[in-house]
Amino acid sequence: MLQDIAPQKLCNQYDASIHPKDEDIVFCFYGKEVLLAQGGLPTKKILFQTFGEELQAYGEFIFLFKIDEMSFFLCLHQIPRVSALTESDQQLGFSYYSLRGDLGVVLAEDTLVFAAFTAYHLYEWYDANRFCGHCGAKMQHDDKERAIRCSDCDSLVFPRINPAVIVAVRNGEQLLMTKYVKSRGVPFYALIAGFTEIGETLEETVAREVYEETGVRVTNITYYKSQPWGLDCDILAGFYCDVVGDTTIHMDENELRLAEWVRREDIVGQPNNYSLTNELMMQFVNHKI
Repeated sequence: MLQDIAPQKLCNQYDASIHPKDEDIVFCFYGKEVLLAQGGLPTKKILFQTFGEELQAYGEFIFLFKIDEMSFFLCLHQIPRVSALTESDQQLGFSYYSLRGDLGVVLAEDTLVFAAFTAYHLYEWYDANRFCGHCGAKMQHDDKERAIRCSDCDSLVFPRINPAVIVAVRNGEQLLMTKYVKSRGVPFYALIAGFTEIGETLEETVAREVYEETGVRVTNITYYKSQPWGLDCDILAGFYCDVVGDTTIHMDENELRLAEWVRREDIVGQPNNYSLTNELMMQFVNHKI
């Protein structure tokens, strides 16, 4: 899966004293797009300097994490899609790429795809919390931990992580496969998924989401594995379970455009091995679950 970068290791301990050096990687995001340089590597600070004086207006960086000895930073201000890029910069290959596209084709290493997703998770949190939700004052970066603090009322905000489930529902030699509505931008097969509600266990989330989206009941709910998914600020918990009772599907058309039982030998996986969804599917296909 995306986070399986061994023997490399993510170190996400916050350290406000770390400042970017020429060899460090800096992520710049524009919505759900990331600025990349020629060769697929995310832009390095030494290449930022080719932007000239214009970059200084956007030049606030914050330390994100390390992977082994490689340090990653976030540019806290959006660099416009075109105006900040000189003609020579564009010739070097600077361009914005969609995080929802096949970033793995663009980037040279899967480790950098994981880094980009994780960096986006933090970018989204920083961007959404520039002002205090209690009093409206400007938020300041805490100098001791990964948090932001209100300059007026001292309210402290930590990174948001959304708990969600991915569910592989078995019916003998068949698996309940879905496709999201087109507005979700995912064209290939997926599984039942949804967020955990307040006061709900993960197992209760599994049963509720399966019934809400397909109208079937499940039993033997068994935890498999988890995955951080920075693109949606989630921590995903994967489960297997078995259908019980009526197997007729009553699909929620607001969530799904397809829901069907697919035989093991007919299941087509996703185009890469990044997701927990794909691993759940392939474990079933290969008779491992």
